[in-house]
Amino acid sequence: MKNIIVTSLRKDAGKTSIIVGLAKNTALKLGYLKPFGDRLLYRKKRLWDFDAAVCTTAMAADESPENMSIGFDHSKLRFMYDEHSTGDKVREIAAMNSSGKDVMMVESGLDISRGLSVYLDALSLCKYLDGELLVILAGTNDQICDDAHALRKMIDASDVKLAGVIINKVHDIEDFKTVYGEHFQALGLPLLGILPYDEEMTQPTMRFLSDLFFAKILAGEKGLGNLVKDVFVGAMSADAVLRVQRFNKDSKLVITSGDRSDMILAALDTKASGVILTNNILPPPNIIAKAAAANVPLLLVAQDTFQAAKKVDDLVPLLSKDDEDKMARLKEMIKTHVDMDALLG
Repeated sequence: MKNIIVTSLRKDAGKTSIIVGLAKNTALKLGYLKPFGDRLLYRKKRLWDFDAAVCTTAMAADESPENMSIGFDHSKLRFMYDEHSTGDKVREIAAMNSSGKDVMMVESGLDISRGLSVYLDALSLCKYLDGELLVILAGTNDQICDDAHALRKMIDASDVKLAGVIINKVHDIEDFKTVYGEHFQALGLPLLGILPYDEEMTQPTMRFLSDLFFAKILAGEKGLGNLVKDVFVGAMSADAVLRVQRFNKDSKLVITSGDRSDMILAALDTKASGVILTNNILPPPNIIAKAAAANVPLLLVAQDTFQAAKKVDDLVPLLSKDDEDKMARLKEMIKTHVDMDALLG
């Protein structure tokens, strides 16, 4: 069985999304592991990695996401395992999750060095599982070129086999090939594909925001798949905000206190993607009923308006396990731009 360790040289390069796109484009039975969990998700008194939940859904896997990670915290892992026992544990969970699989996709932490001090970095995972390294490069064009040179030096300094490189989020693919194609040929890095930048993939859904805030959904559950393209904080009056041209466009998120009925009604009347209600303040029942009829999610959160707005501003729009539209887009992108045969064989 083939083990492919998926990593990147920068965080948020799109490793999980690419694994999902690959899974959607092959008849092979894929399995998944993420030995070092770094996107903690708590549901029903169980801990698992957010990315593991996404990938198991995309692969229709029977295995539980909570059994796909060894741990989430450096200090606990350092206390529980040494280098030898870490390798044994990785092989143990790999054996447990690989029954009936053709290929195991093993995702590293945030980047190639994540978990190095606890022996769970990407290169160590390759050695434990006799795997091949798939590296996702993303960033500005010059950053990608620098990272490619750094990767060449890392591979030369180790005995790890490189499956190939996929470049993600490129704004102009043809221009990139013209300017940087010779660099990759000279470096001898197998270039398996270049994926275009897709703005919709960077826009979070209301479902993702619900998970991010551990929010209580008061209404509009059918609208949790709505995309958020713009964000407004309810700090002004409804009359004033309605005079702002951007506010009258669809696909916006409104963040306001639950006692700001005027702002909530303005959001509903202008077809907002959803509303985050802060301070755990419930709006009147008639507003909840109106949101339910319009399928506009009302998310009740404990944070105040400033804290909630900052959290949204800082978020990384991860793929959620129920994002069927985004998964379909990923499937088409991988099918069009990645050499699946060269990677999976």
